[in-house]
Amino acid sequence: MIELVRNVRLWFAPQEVREEGRTPDYRFSLANERTFLAWLRTALALIGGGFAVDQFLPDLRWGWRVGLALALLGAGVLCSLRAVNHWIRCERAMRKGEDLPVSRFPAVLSIAVAIVAVAMVVVVLVGWEG
Repeated sequence: MIELVRNVRLWFAPQEVREEGRTPDYRFSLANERTFLAWLRTALALIGGGFAVDQFLPDLRWGWRVGLALALLGAGVLCSLRAVNHWIRCERAMRKGEDLPVSRFPAVLSIAVAIVAVAMVVVVLVGWEG
C-alpha cells in the first residue's frame, strides 16, 4: 500500500523519477510512453462504448442499459488509472535496472470486456425490449 501511495505521488512529480537510478536508453522510455498512450486509447474506447450503450440503446431495459454502460465506464476509469501507474512503475524499474513489473490487470480487463460482450450478445439475441 505504501508503494502505491508513493507511485500516485510520482504521477504528479515525474522529475523525482529522474533522481532514481540511471537514465535508460531513450528508446525504452519512448516505448514505455507509447504503451501508456495505447492504454489511454483503450480507456477512451471503453468510456465511449459506455456512453454509446447509454445513449444509443434507449429501448433496452433500464437495468441492462445502465449495468452495461457502468461496466464499460468503470473499466475505462480503471484502465486510465492503471495506465499511469504502470507507466511510472516501468520507468522506475528501467532506471533501476530491474525487471519490468508484471500485472494481472490485462487479464482482469479482458475478462470484464468479455462479460460485457456476452451480455451484449444476449441483448441482441433476446431483443431490446423486455
